[in-house]
Amino acid sequence: MNARAQNMYINTQVNTAHPGELTLMLYNGSLKFMRQAMENIENKNIEARNNNIKRALDIIDELQITLNMKYEISQNLFSLYVFMKEKLTEANMRMDKESLQVSMNLMVELRDTWIQALKQVKSQNTQ
Repeated sequence: MNARAQNMYINTQVNTAHPGELTLMLYNGSLKFMRQAMENIENKNIEARNNNIKRALDIIDELQITLNMKYEISQNLFSLYVFMKEKLTEANMRMDKESLQVSMNLMVELRDTWIQALKQVKSQNTQ
């Protein structure tokens, strides 16, 4: 698939996705960029590492923006996102795989929890 067709496909997915699915896409996207950054650290590719960590940070910013802060869970998620961003920044500045791994582990947990929540909602909606 060429780049233009791939971009059109992704745009269609995003524009037609349910809000819960959009959040899942954001979680998966951030993990993709974090994994690439880990490879970049191992390969000592400074420019690519920086770009991939910046992209992961941008996604986390988007996740923060979408939070409804009147709920306690949103406040907790906001704090967790801040911590993850600090670790990603540290990983970027120091080429620190451990700091990057901390953020990746947290994001995997959030993503997996989100998947379970989506399954519950779908199950309740079909009953």
